[in-house]
Amino acid sequence: MRFHLKPILYFSIGLSVGVGAFLMQSFRETGKDEGTVQVKEDGKLQYKWYQPEIPKNLTFAGERVPLERWEVRERLEREMIINYYMHGTTLYILKLTTRFFPMIEQKLKANGVPDDFKYLCVAESALQNQVSAVGASGFWQFMKDTGPRYGLEVNADVDERYHPAKATDAASAYLKEAYGKFYSWTAAAASYNCGMGGYTKQIEYQQKSNYYDLAFPEETNRYVFRILALKILLSDAKWYGYNINGQEAFKPIKTRTLTVDTTVKDLAQFALSNGSSYKMLKLLNPWLRSHVLPAKAGKTYEIELPIEN
Repeated sequence: MRFHLKPILYFSIGLSVGVGAFLMQSFRETGKDEGTVQVKEDGKLQYKWYQPEIPKNLTFAGERVPLERWEVRERLEREMIINYYMHGTTLYILKLTTRFFPMIEQKLKANGVPDDFKYLCVAESALQNQVSAVGASGFWQFMKDTGPRYGLEVNADVDERYHPAKATDAASAYLKEAYGKFYSWTAAAASYNCGMGGYTKQIEYQQKSNYYDLAFPEETNRYVFRILALKILLSDAKWYGYNINGQEAFKPIKTRTLTVDTTVKDLAQFALSNGSSYKMLKLLNPWLRSHVLPAKAGKTYEIELPIEN
């Protein structure tokens, strides 16, 4: 479970010559430069950037964020600015939320974990099966040695860190354990980045337990605030200017489930024999990491295939 900031901003804005001329004339006549574009005397356009608005009140998992404290507010402003201006990344995440949030929300609720932790998943992986520089993998970025402690099978053929539903159950187990240790969901979220041992070490040294009263290494200092920024932006996306209509949003994929309790020696042939393709099998079951599925005694696997290819 690792956190990596990727503040990459890439987008382009175009205006026609006619619109540019109109703006330039309007500016020369009124002397005003309100809005997002200023037309300079030489006719060049200067785009203007603003700090995104911060809510007056904010909570995480039902726990109040002390925005009246200057250092807390400034940390949130930093993450809001960085994430707000990652336009392409944010739009793509929005498209993914409609596909994956329903499953994540259902799993969190069933496990007794607050709904806000879906934004921790976004902070970890942007809802994609990514691999970090240190080997943390999947939606919830479990390390290879951590996943099995929370019920995930991890080997060369099967790696359930790449199984979004099972990894959500595993993350829920971790978070509930951390909450039982710290009695704070905010602390549980921070410990997902620095580990329960790392959080405990800071409590013992600093003699404080509240996340907002503790000094952490930079990565953990920023971690919870990035989750908060993502919660603000994704939960009120249209207000912040991010617009995905119903037709553009990714829908959950309709699948059929095949239960397997014996070894599959050739996954490509398995897919073909069941009316699909190896490509679709891998897309829908990224936890299958090789060309075979060795069956373990007493364990069954559920393989998803599309209802329609």
